[in-house]
Amino acid sequence: MTFKYLYYFLFTITLLITGCTASSGSGRYQKETENINEVKDVRFTTQDDPVPSNKAIQTDSSQFGQVYDETDPDDFPEEEPTVDISEILNKFSTSGSGTVLDADNSTLKEKLLMEIIEYLNTPYKYGGHSKKGIDCSAFTQTVYSEVLSTSLLRSARDQYTQGNVISSKADLLFGDLIFFNTRRRVKPGHVGIYIGDNLFAHASSKHGVIISSLDLDYYSKRFMGGRRLDDAQF
Repeated sequence: MTFKYLYYFLFTITLLITGCTASSGSGRYQKETENINEVKDVRFTTQDDPVPSNKAIQTDSSQFGQVYDETDPDDFPEEEPTVDISEILNKFSTSGSGTVLDADNSTLKEKLLMEIIEYLNTPYKYGGHSKKGIDCSAFTQTVYSEVLSTSLLRSARDQYTQGNVISSKADLLFGDLIFFNTRRRVKPGHVGIYIGDNLFAHASSKHGVIISSLDLDYYSKRFMGGRRLDDAQF
């Protein structure tokens, strides 16, 4: 009898120990499973993954217009010789004085020169369209609009499609648009207004609105041709 009680006692103790061990192991296994599931929930996103709405990438669309200019800039000369404006005025002035031009009694050439002079030294600003800052195609567009009431397209590339083709520098006349290959990916990349004697007015990205010479090696090598509009007869 005593042996039977001892047997039941040992059997009960064994069940208790085994049960605790299994319960403890089950708890550990459950925690490990939860940790694994947590790791699986963490995933690396790629460019193809949708971005959660609360973490959407904000883009400043106002910078789009400047990206092109920064990635494909003109490489104008750092220094250019100064052009004597008085000599130009004297050549085209009807009075021959070269000092004062009267807008009311001026020729079309003189009016064009006066408009150009109004913009001389205006700083360059990509996308600009005023005396606070202007780019090359806005400069030609503004001058043509003010003097000739002629509408030019906005970009140098588009203006290149307007008017009659002038292939040679020797055939250029006062007031012609002239174009240059100054960028790697867009041709033409620059436009100015021819004013005679191999000189032209333009908005340079390094110097603002200036008068330059086609005799400079930089411009001579990059000259792409001219365009003459029917309304621009001087």
